[in-house]
Amino acid sequence: MNRLFNFLLFIVIGLANASFAQAEIVEGRDYIALANPQPTEDKRSIEVLEFFWYGCPHCNELHPHIDSWRQNAPKDVKFQYVPAIFRANWAPAAKTFYAMEVMGLTKTLHDKVYKAIHRDKIDLANEATLFNWIEKQGIDRDKFVNAYNSFSVQNQVAKSTQMMRQYKLTGVPALVVDGKYVTSGKMSGTPRDTIQILNELIDKARKEKLTP
Repeated sequence: MNRLFNFLLFIVIGLANASFAQAEIVEGRDYIALANPQPTEDKRSIEVLEFFWYGCPHCNELHPHIDSWRQNAPKDVKFQYVPAIFRANWAPAAKTFYAMEVMGLTKTLHDKVYKAIHRDKIDLANEATLFNWIEKQGIDRDKFVNAYNSFSVQNQVAKSTQMMRQYKLTGVPALVVDGKYVTSGKMSGTPRDTIQILNELIDKARKEKLTP
């Protein structure tokens, strides 16, 4: 009897899990469809943008999941980090990201910035502290400062601010899929839930590209 009960219980749990895994995402609960979709840079790819702030604890929590997903993302997906600027004190983080990008340091330092802020409690929003920290990473301080204050970085920061308005973002982390759909940590729950919804939105966008 116990063996039969256990077998039936196993079947029920399996069916429940399958049903959950196949549950469709719901607009308004899991994601928002933009009333005015924005053009993407490459029509052939599915664009995924992650809007983040280095100082955000939820972004820090999601980051390793996004990073793992990014490394194994489908070939037709083009992923891009976009630093958000909701307040003036977020600007140094955005400038830090774009300065690293200009110098080809994003792959080396992106994770380290998160760890410095959230694990080591270093105030990288303070520019003097930031430049000292950069120098300790073995980076030429003067070159970084020049990049940080460059016209190119200022343009990128302005572009990020404009994109946030276009996508009508209200917080971070936020993921925008193919210029049409927005989901966030607040909507999806756990980081694993966020990744699941992201994958389903990608599938949705892919099917729409294939539909005449």
